[in-house]
Amino acid sequence: MVLHTAAGWHVELEFEEDTDKTRAAALVRLPDGGEVRSRGYASRHHTDANQPRVGEEIAGARALNELAMRLLTKAHSEIDEASGRTSRPLTH
Repeated sequence: MVLHTAAGWHVELEFEEDTDKTRAAALVRLPDGGEVRSRGYASRHHTDANQPRVGEEIAGARALNELAMRLLTKAHSEIDEASGRTSRPLTH
């Protein structure tokens, strides 16, 4: 049996909010010292109740989604560089 060392990544999310808008910034620091960053936004419709937590959830989810796509792009670029062929990320 081969044992593998577990790796952990910490993702940071920061939010800025005003009355109608929420902005999220996501950051992951990679074990190789690199960083990947992304942003997400949410806007409250003028007829919606003021629910800052909901704005954070939407903006945060959008930032994390963008972060995931950037990580996929980075990984596939590294595969392409190492293999000399073009890889394709799976999309759902």
